[in-house]
Amino acid sequence: MGHSHNHGPTAGGADHRGKLAWALGLAASVLVVELVGAFWTGSLALLSDAGHMAADSLGLVFALVAASLARRPANAKRTYGMKRIEVLAALSNGLIVVAIAVGVAVEGVRRLAQPLPVEAGPVMVLAGIGLAANGAALVILRSGAKESINVRGSYLEVIGDSLGSVAVIVSGAVIAWTGWLQADAVASLVIAGLILPRAYSLLSDVIRVLMEATPKDMDLEEVRRHLEELPGVTSVHDLHAWTITSGLASLTAHVVVEPELFNPAAYHSLLDQMAGCLAGHFDLTHSTFQIEPADHADGADPHP
Repeated sequence: MGHSHNHGPTAGGADHRGKLAWALGLAASVLVVELVGAFWTGSLALLSDAGHMAADSLGLVFALVAASLARRPANAKRTYGMKRIEVLAALSNGLIVVAIAVGVAVEGVRRLAQPLPVEAGPVMVLAGIGLAANGAALVILRSGAKESINVRGSYLEVIGDSLGSVAVIVSGAVIAWTGWLQADAVASLVIAGLILPRAYSLLSDVIRVLMEATPKDMDLEEVRRHLEELPGVTSVHDLHAWTITSGLASLTAHVVVEPELFNPAAYHSLLDQMAGCLAGHFDLTHSTFQIEPADHADGADPHP
């Protein structure tokens, strides 16, 4: 009588496996080209870009596997299925990127003091190939990045790769025109600097989900106000909202009502109104309400 459910979609967004597979194919192809080219030309900047591409490729593998596993149905042991594995994939992705950035930065500092010869012309050509492939991957992943934290992690990495390719092209041009070999090390440090802020942004979002924080775009007090404005509702307490995975938020609340509403016909109508309110104003379709008569609630609200 007091417990009701409104269940929304079973998946945390569209199926982006095809996009991820195409992006992986592009990233892996460029990785091979840049890795061979880095050893041929002696360019740390190109090797750094290849290392970042390797992280992208591994991240895309994680993302692709996670996107497949996330579509498995829920069961008695995993009541939400494996949807949150996409968040864990994004976490792994972010940590790998941080490790790559630190390694690139350390070697870049060393190369500033001890520059090595670099074949500038091939470096620019190979970086140009990488830039073209990254541009194609960005087009493929752009729409999915708005719907899935998993795809967003891959999308942000490809943006960093594109900027890294530009930095490599510039460093090759500087070396070709001026002979200043340290430009290669400077470009590698620029790449490391581009990587870290994106990794921080992605890891921050992942941690919010894993800590079950209120979704960033949801004002919980606004949710409470909307519910308390419904006819017959006197207060709302024990209000919680969190993200299960991208595009799938959940909410629970204890709703105190006037005594005359505490009958089957009235509270069924109220449940429909509350579910409609949350879906219409907050795009939230997975909610659980516990309806309480005014003389049952103690009036306390120990949780925000």
